[in-house]
Amino acid sequence: MRAINPWINFNGNAEEAFTFYKSVFGGEFTKIIRFKDLASAEFQVPENEAEKIMHIALPLGKNNVLLANDVPEFMGRVSESENRSKIAVSAESREEADQIFNGLSAGGDVEGPIGAGPWGTYAGMFRDKYGIEWIIEFDPSL
Repeated sequence: MRAINPWINFNGNAEEAFTFYKSVFGGEFTKIIRFKDLASAEFQVPENEAEKIMHIALPLGKNNVLLANDVPEFMGRVSESENRSKIAVSAESREEADQIFNGLSAGGDVEGPIGAGPWGTYAGMFRDKYGIEWIIEFDPSL
């Protein structure tokens, strides 16, 4: 396994929050993907969601990354007084990603089946049987 990193959900202010985190931790964003970057005939993005963050990554130290996204309005608001984060696992291979995904998602609710991700990774998302949210990802470019 490459790493396990926190993934935070925001109600439209992920970029503002991450700009603040960057001012504290330093470093540079390694990835910023907006919803408009993924827009297509199959994935239509409303104008009011276009600039929101689909994926943002800020490295922390040598091996850690703080990750986040804005939750689109059609998915409902994130309760800011409850847990609004996920645990992101970066696997070393597709096989390891499948093993972790299938093992941890057993008895839970799959939100996004594991497969080709919109930004070139192999990824899936689920809530385990204990209510913990996970993202399992393999990035072949690393």
